[in-house]
Amino acid sequence: MNAADLYAPPREAAVIDIGSNSVRMVLYRLEGRAIWTVFNEKVLAGLGRDLPATRKLSPGGVELAMTALRRFAAVLEGVRPAYTFVAATAAVREAIDGPAFCDRVVAETGLRVRILSGEEEAMYAALGVMAGDPSAEGLAADMGGSSLELVRIGEDRLKPGVTLPLGPFSLADPAGFDAERLRARIGEVLKPVARAFASPTLHAVGGGWRSLAQLHMANTGYPLKIVHQYAMPAQDALGLARLVAQQSRASLDRLPGVSKKRAETLPYAALVLEGLIERLGLKTIHFSAWGLREGLLYETLDQDEPDADPLIAGCAALGARQGISPTLPAALHAWLKDVITALPEAFGKGRDVVLAEAACQLADLGARLHPDHRLELVFDQVLRAPIPAQTHPERVFLACVLNARYGGGANTPDPAAVERLLDETARGRARALGLAMRLGCDLSGRSPQLLANAAIMVDGGKLKLTASEGYADVLLGEQTRRRAKALAEAMGLKLEI
Repeated sequence: MNAADLYAPPREAAVIDIGSNSVRMVLYRLEGRAIWTVFNEKVLAGLGRDLPATRKLSPGGVELAMTALRRFAAVLEGVRPAYTFVAATAAVREAIDGPAFCDRVVAETGLRVRILSGEEEAMYAALGVMAGDPSAEGLAADMGGSSLELVRIGEDRLKPGVTLPLGPFSLADPAGFDAERLRARIGEVLKPVARAFASPTLHAVGGGWRSLAQLHMANTGYPLKIVHQYAMPAQDALGLARLVAQQSRASLDRLPGVSKKRAETLPYAALVLEGLIERLGLKTIHFSAWGLREGLLYETLDQDEPDADPLIAGCAALGARQGISPTLPAALHAWLKDVITALPEAFGKGRDVVLAEAACQLADLGARLHPDHRLELVFDQVLRAPIPAQTHPERVFLACVLNARYGGGANTPDPAAVERLLDETARGRARALGLAMRLGCDLSGRSPQLLANAAIMVDGGKLKLTASEGYADVLLGEQTRRRAKALAEAMGLKLEI
């Protein structure tokens, strides 16, 4: 598939999420299946803080929320996005003055609020997880200020989920925070659903859980500070959750990267995660930065856009910004088919194919970067690009491919990340694939027409490079021979030109 088929003219979309704890607006730029966050602002209003005691929204929270919503409406008036979604979740849904709040919002801002049911909230959270990781399987769990949504994912179709009163505001006790009493309460709430939602894998959505992931990264010296698709063994998560739950408020306030308002709810997030691990048989926790908001977008994209792998689409959009030929990535991928097939498996046969195509979409990413800094800039951009549907090892793999494509040595710009997240086989495959891309791009001058007059294949322990009649002098010069020799050596093959 050509990059032109994957890339679409950008459109703006906006999602305002009126939650029990935060009120947030995110502006997205949509480029086909690629979704980029371009603006993200939130206010921790605490709308649901008083709900257990009064069944009403917090008066102070309402005023904070209205101030934020008036600002958001002004921003939208200037941006005028193609899509706008305004959704409210558990606090507004459950409060007796929730409808009155929505009436005030439309009267003062013009924004019409859609109050999601518990089942809809669970469904959109699950859709968001799958938009960020189409291969996700197991259980999606979205913990907000007042509720916890659980829904199974990875099956033929989404089945109805469940909403449980396990948000920090629902669990708050006037008598004060008591970890043992809360553990018992969480256990009682989870007991009726434990069998139905048991799973080895949990995809965790919610700011509290993202904070736990960041703490684990800091404590373990993790080299890649990206929460999305960060994976943690359940036993590690259990230990961290218990540690956080027993900290004093003063200790929580001192945690790096955790705001004071987030610190207030963090012990509840830790205890709920602990309860899920103990009662649902969890083995691995995957943290998702995508949830309800992206789920709302995903539903629309599913109707409006052709189906495409979000990793490949995101790489195509990122590569297209450099003004490269839209036909080069597909031509390069097809030209390298025999080489790609001959490389040792790193992530499984099917996944290796997707990653190779994604890498080819990025083949000319450094075209407009300064040559003195191109290697480092490309490596860092690929490693940290906000493109979903890739695990952390896959991020490092793609960065290593581009490192080799632009002439970098085996010692990449971030050797600590490479050593920790890639095994020797994956490092070797990445280097060989990058050298093959370098050969194809330099041989042809990045011209698909010239590339079509050369062929490369692996046969009988040899890497064979040939040119069409009349093109040998044009394509098979000294530089091509050097590039081909480097590739052959990386693959452990003899070179035949």
